[in-house]
Amino acid sequence: MNSVSLSFSQWLNQSHNACVNYCNRNATKPTPMSKFFQGYLGAVSSAVTIAVGLNLLIKRAEHFSPATRILVQRFIPFPAVASANVCNVLLMRHTELSEGISVLDDKGNVVGTSKLAARHALMETSLTRVVLPMPVLLLPPLIMAMLERLPLLQKHSRLGLPVHSMVCLCAFGLALPVAISLFPQNSQVSTRTRLPPSARTLPLTFSP
Repeated sequence: MNSVSLSFSQWLNQSHNACVNYCNRNATKPTPMSKFFQGYLGAVSSAVTIAVGLNLLIKRAEHFSPATRILVQRFIPFPAVASANVCNVLLMRHTELSEGISVLDDKGNVVGTSKLAARHALMETSLTRVVLPMPVLLLPPLIMAMLERLPLLQKHSRLGLPVHSMVCLCAFGLALPVAISLFPQNSQVSTRTRLPPSARTLPLTFSP
C-alpha cells in the first residue's frame, strides 16, 4: 500500500473513530464544537503520521529480507491503528481531564465531579481501543501465513481471497465482544482520593 492510499485509509478510519469517541464520550458536561474540531484535527494528523511513518521505516529497512519485510508490513497496521486510536481518544476527550466527570453514589445520585475518575475513564477506554483492533489486525496475518503454506491454497490460489475473507470475518466477530468485556459499563473509583467531602464515605461509580 502506497503512502497516499495508506493516508486515505487512516484518515477515513480515524475520522470514524473520532465521531465514535465524541458520541460515546462522558457527556455529563457540555463540550463546545470547537473542542471537537481541535481534537479531530489532532487525532487524524497523529494517525496518518504514525501509519505513514511506520510504513516508510519498514520500506527503508535494508537489512530485512524481502520475505521478512512483507511479513512485517502485514503487522504494521496494528501498532499504527492502536497508537492512533489512543491518541484519538485522548485528543477527542481531553476536556474531561481538565474539567472532570460526574461521579455517582450507590443510588445513582451525582455527588460531585472528579478528575481522577476522568483519568480512569480515559485509561480504560484507551486500553479498549488497543485491544479492539488486535484480533482483526494480528490474527488474519498469522493464520493466513500458516494457511498459505498448505498445498490446497498453493495449488488453488483463487481460494486465497475467500479464505482470507472468512478469517477476517471471524476475527471481526471476536474483536468487539472481547474489547467491551474488559471493563464494566460503570466503574468504581476509590473514595480515599480527593473527592467532595460528602462523597468520601460512599462507593462511587463513573461511566467510561
